Amino acid sequence: MNLSPFLVAAAPGSSSHQEILRLPAVLSRLLGNLVVKNKKAQFVITQKLLLLQYSFPTEVLQTLLGYLALDITRRSLLTKILRELLETWSSSSAVKHSPAEQQLYISKAILLCLSHLKEEEISTNRQELLTSLMEGMKCHLDSNLPRIRRMGMVVAECVSTRITPEGPALEFQYEEDDEIKELKSLLTQRLEETSDAEPPNTGDSRPSIAALHSSVTPDLDTSEEPEQGVDSELDSDDDLVPYDMSQDKELKKIRAPTYIRDCIAILTGPEDADKYEAAVGVLEALIRRDTATAQELSVELAKVLLHLEEKSYIEGFVGLRQGALVAVTVTDPIRVAQYLTSEFYSLNYSLRQRMDILDVLAVSAQELSRPASPHSKQSPRRPRIQVLPCNSSSPDWQKVVDERIRSKTRRFAKGQSQAEPLCTPNQFAPVAGYFFFPLLRNFDRPLTTFDLLGDDHLVLGRLAHTLAILMYFAVNAVVATAMGKALLEFVWALRFHTDTYVRHGLLSSVSSILLSVPAEHLLEDMTEELLETQAWLADVTEKDPDGDCRNLALQNLLLMENLKKKA
Repeated sequence: MNLSPFLVAAAPGSSSHQEILRLPAVLSRLLGNLVVKNKKAQFVITQKLLLLQYSFPTEVLQTLLGYLALDITRRSLLTKILRELLETWSSSSAVKHSPAEQQLYISKAILLCLSHLKEEEISTNRQELLTSLMEGMKCHLDSNLPRIRRMGMVVAECVSTRITPEGPALEFQYEEDDEIKELKSLLTQRLEETSDAEPPNTGDSRPSIAALHSSVTPDLDTSEEPEQGVDSELDSDDDLVPYDMSQDKELKKIRAPTYIRDCIAILTGPEDADKYEAAVGVLEALIRRDTATAQELSVELAKVLLHLEEKSYIEGFVGLRQGALVAVTVTDPIRVAQYLTSEFYSLNYSLRQRMDILDVLAVSAQELSRPASPHSKQSPRRPRIQVLPCNSSSPDWQKVVDERIRSKTRRFAKGQSQAEPLCTPNQFAPVAGYFFFPLLRNFDRPLTTFDLLGDDHLVLGRLAHTLAILMYFAVNAVVATAMGKALLEFVWALRFHTDTYVRHGLLSSVSSILLSVPAEHLLEDMTEELLETQAWLADVTEKDPDGDCRNLALQNLLLMENLKKKA
């Protein structure tokens, strides 16, 4: 059975939109009900092209599923396909190990199946579909990858609206990109356009498509006469003259505290929403201005800020809190780093607080390692690491890593480079060990409510990325070689982790080691470890299901080749 002519015709750019819409009818005219009569044809269309590969464009899915929906004898396969697709979509193993592209392909197929099914066809399998929906929603929301979470949210929303149209709508908050808009459009497409070119000998198909369209498209025939009546009754309100508020003045806000001790007293004292907001807003600036007092109270400040809660709405609270924590860490790096790293593995902390600790350590390391601006006494405002990996953009540190990789690549006939910045000592180098080594101390020891090697793989992934950042900013430090050895042992222990986010953090750690540890130390003191790591990276480039992990492993192999050339 050769479907290649239709797959080529359905490829983007190879035919017009109208031709693509006619493809299901053309395929129906050619194959008829072969998919029902022939088991091999049924396997190819319902299994091989939907579940065993994911390289075809959306138009191919529309063609195949539209072909099945055109005749009543083939429609029974649609519900069967939907059950199998949802079973795969709800598998935690598939969510963890399948490439994101394949999960997107399956998500599109699910929504297209739903768009073709009628209400009575869905109601027959409602309970089974609901079970798969709940399991799949949990698996996708547990994923550490933002793209997978967003796809799961969209599919869950769309499936729930079709399975339980009378129930409350399931809604999530997420950013809409082109991928999300395309997914949503698949459920609400105008299905009758797909059957315009259908031959007249399939008499049962036209009523079914029309009925389906009526079930998907809402009835827009509403009367506007009552609304006009209401508007006419309210016309008199338009005659009211608006009150002149141009001379009104805002009520005077509470005066912001001017001393660090006052801020601590407000944040730990009786609740006063106005004073609390003022103290949170001004604390970072006070810490950076009065460094002597900040050093004296550094650990107390870090403790207060780490446990600080948003008692009432404060705009930008998370950023203000993180900024103050970074300021006190930069002011007294050794004592605050010792406190934060010791609290990371302590009891009675939430996962959110533990990730806050990692974020503060990473951003503080970035600020300490940055050369001071010669034009101003105050250091420029540092970029903050995002609280959660909620979008696909890389943090600033990763851009810096990419820039360094680029600088180590030979180029010819390149234009004149920019002026070099002033060379200043790396303030992070003397204190790097206080930030780094305590984080590696107990990662394999589970606590009552915290198990990095168990279910808390989100924090483990964040830990791996943070260690990579700390390693990178310790470049040329005396302790860099010891840090590299310890980090490579950490990577080697977790190299086969099933979570994509964790593996990405481990590969980023390898990049930081290769960029920050002097080449002669790598080749002399870590030769055996590098050979083992090289073999593992080669395996990752071939077998890892995630494209980003494969690309990062390939970058690391190129860095290793550069090291060999230097030897």
